[in-house]
Amino acid sequence: MKEKEQQRLEKLKEIETIWRKKGMKNICGIDEAGRGPLAGPVVVAAVIMPEDSMIEGVNDSKKVSEKKREKLFEEITSQAITYGVGIVDQKEIDEINILNATKKGLTKALTELSQKPDIILVDALTGIDTLGVPYQSIIKGDAKSYSIAAASIIAKVTRDRIMRSWDEVYPEYGFEKHKGYGTAAHIQAIKENGICPLHRKTFVKNFTSL
Repeated sequence: MKEKEQQRLEKLKEIETIWRKKGMKNICGIDEAGRGPLAGPVVVAAVIMPEDSMIEGVNDSKKVSEKKREKLFEEITSQAITYGVGIVDQKEIDEINILNATKKGLTKALTELSQKPDIILVDALTGIDTLGVPYQSIIKGDAKSYSIAAASIIAKVTRDRIMRSWDEVYPEYGFEKHKGYGTAAHIQAIKENGICPLHRKTFVKNFTSL
């Protein structure tokens, strides 16, 4: 590993280092993917990485290419002490709103962990049910915490795979390309074809006659 990358990762682990010095061993990072799209679920990932984990390239998932994310996903999940994923679909997003759906996904992800965290680091969210575990909410945490960055990659890759599989069912919308986000091509496809069961009705009302 190049020295510059080593230094970047060490800086990305500074928050974890502070908590470890306070005696926290199992540090869990949590992040989500899919709060903004017009279609598909929101996916929340929780992960506890080993203290000595230094996976080259781990970063905020938005700063990593799709191909690289897939590779990092395999490295992160194989190295993780434990990880969990919480998925809340578009129907429930419409019923309880995206913020509450994200919070629900977070709690679901935590229940999937095989070990209880000592502390949770979460990207921006507050007012969450962490099953009694203390947490620190960090604005833009996926760019400031190694654990949150690792969770962001798990969440993003999991969601992308879901949307690619739905593309086979509804090819006319191009989900494989835009993953449900509101691109010009996606909005045009909605106008031409109407909505499908994967769409969030509360998100697409501006583009349809609903």
